[in-house]
Amino acid sequence: MGHAQAPGAGPNVRRDRPAPPRRDPGAARGPDLDRTRAIPMLDPVDPEQTTQMSPVPSVPDEDAETTAQQAAVESKPAGKSLLKASGMMAIATLISRITGFLWKAMLVWVVGLGLINDSFTVANNLPTIITELLLGGVLTSIVVPVLVRAQKEDSDGGLAYTQRLVTLATVILGVGTLLSIIAAPLLTAVYVSGGDGQANRALVTAFAYLLLPQILFYGLSALLMAILQSKQVFGPPAWAPVVNNLVIIGTILVYWMIPGEIVVDPVRMTDAHLLTLGLGVTLGVVAQAAILIPALRRSGFRPAWRWGWDKRLSEFGGLAAWVIGYALVGMLGVIALTRVATAFPGSLAIYQNAWLLLQLPYGVIGFSIMTAVLPRMSRAAADEDYDRLKADLSLGARLCTLILLPLSVLMTVFGTQIGVALFSLGEGAGGATRLGQALVVSSFGLLPYAITMLQLRVFYAMKDSRTPTLILAIMTAVKVPLLYLCPVLLDDDQVVLGITFVNSFTFVVGWIVGEVWLRHRIGKLGNKALMVTIGKAAMASIWGGGLALLAAQGISMVMPQADGAGTAWVQLIAGSALLAVVTLGFMLLLKVRELDPVLGRVKRMIRR
Repeated sequence: MGHAQAPGAGPNVRRDRPAPPRRDPGAARGPDLDRTRAIPMLDPVDPEQTTQMSPVPSVPDEDAETTAQQAAVESKPAGKSLLKASGMMAIATLISRITGFLWKAMLVWVVGLGLINDSFTVANNLPTIITELLLGGVLTSIVVPVLVRAQKEDSDGGLAYTQRLVTLATVILGVGTLLSIIAAPLLTAVYVSGGDGQANRALVTAFAYLLLPQILFYGLSALLMAILQSKQVFGPPAWAPVVNNLVIIGTILVYWMIPGEIVVDPVRMTDAHLLTLGLGVTLGVVAQAAILIPALRRSGFRPAWRWGWDKRLSEFGGLAAWVIGYALVGMLGVIALTRVATAFPGSLAIYQNAWLLLQLPYGVIGFSIMTAVLPRMSRAAADEDYDRLKADLSLGARLCTLILLPLSVLMTVFGTQIGVALFSLGEGAGGATRLGQALVVSSFGLLPYAITMLQLRVFYAMKDSRTPTLILAIMTAVKVPLLYLCPVLLDDDQVVLGITFVNSFTFVVGWIVGEVWLRHRIGKLGNKALMVTIGKAAMASIWGGGLALLAAQGISMVMPQADGAGTAWVQLIAGSALLAVVTLGFMLLLKVRELDPVLGRVKRMIRR
């Protein structure tokens, strides 16, 4: 991933810069397709996470740069507006991550990390998985690009196409929702293995009856977000998930105030706790869709039933097959993980909360880096300028390394303290330590996850949706057997640690496979710069982590309750600050050149 062309590059690498490729008339324009990237899609590792792992191919336009330059010259206010929208979306994304984490932590505090949480988690994952199969990946990769084309080409500004699209999606989602509700017991049997002490099948099914209606509203909210974003309306789509999270937070507060707890033997659909949690969480998704309707009306869209098929959608048939295949392969991995985890009480809830914590740095920082680098990679791929493409890939990987590797060391050193500090309130006290241990054994996967995501975006930039599906298939082929080995090789209380380890290890495999595949496609990547950055960042982080660990041990010796939440918070805060200072100091001593722009800006601010 170096800046210069590596010697002996593969035959596919052009040493002279060719003329840009001709645009396929059926392809969407690059800048327009880029607008769809904000649509949250299913993560095959954890269906509750919106980490953009689903295919979002980039189809660059040969005159994208010229168009962008003209737009910059002709419309300075528009540029400022776009920057303002980007800042607002970043804030909304951060708040969405925080509130999403908060309601999951609150659920642990109220119901614990046992059978009820496991059963709810299985049922609450079903709507997102089914929505993805019905509409999700196809919506992002196919429907929205055609929507943008219709807005530009059609005399009515794409109104008829949009109405036809909403009609078709509503019917597909409605029928899918109805069939899913009818098949709720079958879906439960697919995801939960039977047996005593495991996630309660009857409770999962009862929750599923109340939560599966989310399919309709998840799908419609994704479609409405796409329509608004194609019209350059970014505020409501960015804040809609926050509204969803706030409704769920209110639901959990109501649940907590109801006396008693869910009765699981026998499960009753009239149980007040069951109805409150199930209907309240579904109401959050309804609110997420409903808050978009006023903005949609203001944008000029008039809802109306309109039937028929737009022939432009047929142009993307081959792409649709790979997109659906991607979702299906991801679903196989989720099924295997869920069946193994639900066989051991609390394991699924512990796994998903540990994965959520691991996702926070990537969701807030790593994805921002990817979003900034992605347009550059798309333009380089459009020009078949593979030197520039590899340089941008290297830059993104090195920036992720500088930020995510120290955070990975922090989670390794203080994972247990993080689990105790965040989840030991109320009913969560029993599993908080094990959750922290799960974070410790899986935190090594944070950087491989980010680089794997970055590699997949390179393939999408080259208009290749097949290779990411094949890479995911290889990752799943490695993951599933290892998951089923965990109960064979580990004690019951250690199985969840094995599951989280396997999940992170899968992304190491993905990184290696993606590296090999990219070398085959565009030649040697020139990884010297990346390896140097990883080495320096690892050395600095290890020194910082070691000193922070010593400080934490000293704190535990003087605090009255060495294993309590208060001690965990003190250790975490003091250790994090020490690790950050020491790591940054060693990076400066090691002259990590990626820090030069930051240092230059700081020096300029001091001079002022």
